[in-house]
Amino acid sequence: MMIERNAKGKRPLFYQAEGLDQAMSMIMVLANELMVVRDRLDSIERIAEAKGFILEAEIEAFEPGQAVLEAREARRQDFLSRLYYLARKQAAELVTDDSADRYTAALDEIAKG
Repeated sequence: MMIERNAKGKRPLFYQAEGLDQAMSMIMVLANELMVVRDRLDSIERIAEAKGFILEAEIEAFEPGQAVLEAREARRQDFLSRLYYLARKQAAELVTDDSADRYTAALDEIAKG
């Protein structure tokens, strides 16, 4: 099991509209994931073409086994975890009442010794 780590304290907001920072973060995760997939697919297609393979029909006929399905699901869960990172972090902050004022108060308390 993976230990979840979150940065402490409030995240700076860049947009006035509520939720827009969270949406932009999700869009950037999606864009990054899409570009990685596109680059890998391009590599596969170029390697296959160089070796004289036509993959389209084989890809359409492919039936993944249980191990492949489980690996894909693990990858999907990791992706969703990254995609919804800010939403989970904000929810955790609300539950623990983690606020900028609380953070500043903790720093002041530490500084007093």
